[in-house]
Amino acid sequence: MKINKLKINAYGKLKEKEIDFENNINIIYGENETGKSTLLNFITNCFYGISKNKNGKEIADFEKYMPWTGEDFSGKLEYELDNQEKFEIFRDFRKKNPKIFNEKMEDISKEFNIDKSKGNEFFYEQTKVDEALFSSTIFVNQQEVKLGKQQQNILIQKIANLVGTGDDNVSFKRAMDRIDRRRLDEIGTERSRERPINIVSKQIAELEEEKQELEKYEDIKYEIEEKKNDLNHEIENLQNENQFLKEIKLIDENGKIENEKINLKINLKDENNVKINLIKNKINEMKLNHENVFEENKKINLEKNKLNKKIIIYILIIFFINILQLVFLSNIYGKCGIAFLTVSSILLFAILAKKKAKKRDIKVKNSLEKVQLELNNLKHEEDLLDKNNDILEEEIKKLENNFNLKTNTEKENIKNKYFNKIPENKMNELNQLENINLELQNLENKLNNKKVELHTLDLDYKNIEPKLENLSSIEEELIENKEKLISLRNLEKSINLAKEVLNQSYENMKNTITPKFTEELSKTIAEITDGKYTKVRLNNDNGLVVELENGNYIPVERLSIGTIDQLYLSLRLALVEDLSEEKMPIVLDEPFAYYDTERLKNILGYMAQKFCDHQVMIFTCTHREKEVLEELDLAFNLIQM
Repeated sequence: MKINKLKINAYGKLKEKEIDFENNINIIYGENETGKSTLLNFITNCFYGISKNKNGKEIADFEKYMPWTGEDFSGKLEYELDNQEKFEIFRDFRKKNPKIFNEKMEDISKEFNIDKSKGNEFFYEQTKVDEALFSSTIFVNQQEVKLGKQQQNILIQKIANLVGTGDDNVSFKRAMDRIDRRRLDEIGTERSRERPINIVSKQIAELEEEKQELEKYEDIKYEIEEKKNDLNHEIENLQNENQFLKEIKLIDENGKIENEKINLKINLKDENNVKINLIKNKINEMKLNHENVFEENKKINLEKNKLNKKIIIYILIIFFINILQLVFLSNIYGKCGIAFLTVSSILLFAILAKKKAKKRDIKVKNSLEKVQLELNNLKHEEDLLDKNNDILEEEIKKLENNFNLKTNTEKENIKNKYFNKIPENKMNELNQLENINLELQNLENKLNNKKVELHTLDLDYKNIEPKLENLSSIEEELIENKEKLISLRNLEKSINLAKEVLNQSYENMKNTITPKFTEELSKTIAEITDGKYTKVRLNNDNGLVVELENGNYIPVERLSIGTIDQLYLSLRLALVEDLSEEKMPIVLDEPFAYYDTERLKNILGYMAQKFCDHQVMIFTCTHREKEVLEELDLAFNLIQM
């Protein structure tokens, strides 16, 4: 894979700039601050996109390279894969995703996976090289090889990391140490103190002890609750009985009022009967006291009857006499005279008799009428009282019937109302009480005693409530700590598994990749040091060692800083072959600043020979690389910034 051309519209300090690259060595020359680093960043961000996050930097790339004057923050890069397929990337850096075109200028952007956070992953799909790998291997910048003497150990460690793990930033020993440190810091061990697992275990033990101490209050709580339930049930029953009796009492009191009404009418009737008896006695007394008047009246009536009979007899006698006279006397005048005299005498007799009887009768009648009037008045008064008694009797019967019906109905309703609240035998017992007031007083006393007992239980319950609340908090805290302990145990298992996997991977690395690296590194260091050092090995005891010409092995630390620089760069270059199926470009940013001329010739000659099928880009601010390549008669493409 190689980069053919790029066009920068505006990116940092670079504007309206086009650059063409050749297949093999490209020297990008420019004084300091001319934009070489900006160009390197542009290439990376064309492939992977620009980040708006700082990622450990002082300022994010997006903010750093965005033009201040509003130019078109974009550019294009043309590249070619090993199969000679050509592509163009157009990036508007203000947008997340680029446009990818093939040789036919067809937009094929949608043919590749688009990750929500990373954007279009076309370059990874084509090369299997992600941004981190691209930056840590293909790009070798000045800071990674320009190390002073005081930083020699750091560089040696990087070399050891590369040989041991394949990544100069990954040290197996350091990784294992960090895992153990993390385990100690984040978990702890059975022997450690004041570590998370020790703190949590101690807290669990203390909480369990507190919980056990407080759990006895739960039993007390249940006992109190049972007693309260029983008391409430008893109070409810007593209240029902109390209310039942009150309602029965109310019916009885209302019955008393109705009975008073009935008794009032009965009393009225009795008073009337007394009056009637008095009247009857008075009538009898009057009749007795005026018996002579009645007797005189009877006598007068008898005498009247006798007189009337006499007069009739006289009249009949005179009538017969007159008939006889008429029969026997012939003188008409004599007959008339006799008849006149006879009738006159009879009439005179009758008149005189009547007059005499009348005087006597008037006197008797006056007395009799007076007595009779009083008797009639008394009789009338008696009749009125009898009639009033009949009315009262009807009213009494009606009141009694209504009272009995109403009382029975109300009592039946009360029984139905308390049917499910009071047992039937108890209800019958209460209903037959003679002294309801006494029973009500007893019930009130019982209720008051039960309520006092209930109040005492409530106070006891309130006293243990804080302890129970504390128990609840302890249980929650205990669950939380147990979950923490489980998490710590799981984390411990994960860390142990990571150590196991890492150890296995390291062993596999030592058995497969490390021999390959050390062999490749041995060849490389032999070439770039003209055979001064021929072998490089990595062992657990001494770390990275090199073989001298006499066959002796010495630690890498004893080599010169220049040789260590060469060794590190050689190993980084050796990794390029295994990055991808594509022959990836090698990009070097000021890598040879501290190389002397001899070392520079060796490394450039080695690279021209070893990586002849790779595109090489060397960014430099000097003419040394150009002069050495010309001296070695090696072809290169010079690009002036």
